[in-house]
Amino acid sequence: MKRKFSKSWKSSKQPRKQRKYAANAPLHLKRKLLSVNLSKELRKKYSKRNIPLRKGDIVKIMRGKFKGKQGKVTEVRTKMEKIFIEKVQIKKRDGSSVNVPLKASNLQITELNTEDRKRKLKISIHSSGKQINERMKKFTEEKVTKIKKNSELKDEASKRGKNK
Repeated sequence: MKRKFSKSWKSSKQPRKQRKYAANAPLHLKRKLLSVNLSKELRKKYSKRNIPLRKGDIVKIMRGKFKGKQGKVTEVRTKMEKIFIEKVQIKKRDGSSVNVPLKASNLQITELNTEDRKRKLKISIHSSGKQINERMKKFTEEKVTKIKKNSELKDEASKRGKNK
């Protein structure tokens, strides 16, 4: 990996190359690297393991000093690949409090923010993939039966025409 970012790069076992890839990736790929695990209930509901994090999601911290705390995501910095959560702060020596930047890999989504129509649609399409397949099967079966009925009606009409 001599260039800053390579589209053809597949993967590497070396952590330094993995870090370099993530650090030099364009923003649309860094966004995907900010995907966070879903809780077990949400996994069953949406039949998906992880989803890119957004502002407004409620997450649980799984690792580190604030392990076990839950809070609402206040800010997602894609360039830095850091997430800031409400009420997860540390006090500075001068007395002021500062939000703590967290990595996406240390979080778990417990509740999704579905106010955004685009996200809602994306999640529903993925989770209802099985339902869509079933609907498509029903639709094709209905079409096949209609075509069969139409062909039978045409056959009967042609027989009547020949009989006269």
